[in-house]
Amino acid sequence: QVQLVESGGGLVQAGGSLRISCAGSGRTFRSYSMGWFRQAPGKEREFVASVSWNAVSTYYAESVKGRFTISRDNAKNTVYLQMNSLKPEDTAVYYCAANAGPIRTTGEGNDYWGQGTQVTVSS
Repeated sequence: QVQLVESGGGLVQAGGSLRISCAGSGRTFRSYSMGWFRQAPGKEREFVASVSWNAVSTYYAESVKGRFTISRDNAKNTVYLQMNSLKPEDTAVYYCAANAGPIRTTGEGNDYWGQGTQVTVSS
């Protein structure tokens, strides 16, 4: 069992930066691939970024590539999403997910989810 708790969301101006975190419980955290998803009001949940269990591989949605960076610290059971050059369209609730295999970018089938953290980017 893995429990995930996101933190670090907030209000930021367009062009600004924010780092959100996802803390996981359990000794098996380091064996899971981790991902970030987001859901804006009235829109479907979408994949943002993922990182393999050993941090060797990362993958990004085209909309955030070059602006966002996913990383993890297995010693701290934490995964991060550094968000730079934020845009109003990045406004959403951001969720982290854990999966025993590679992160499923459709969202469906990932093993565990956090409750989400709100990120609001003002213009």
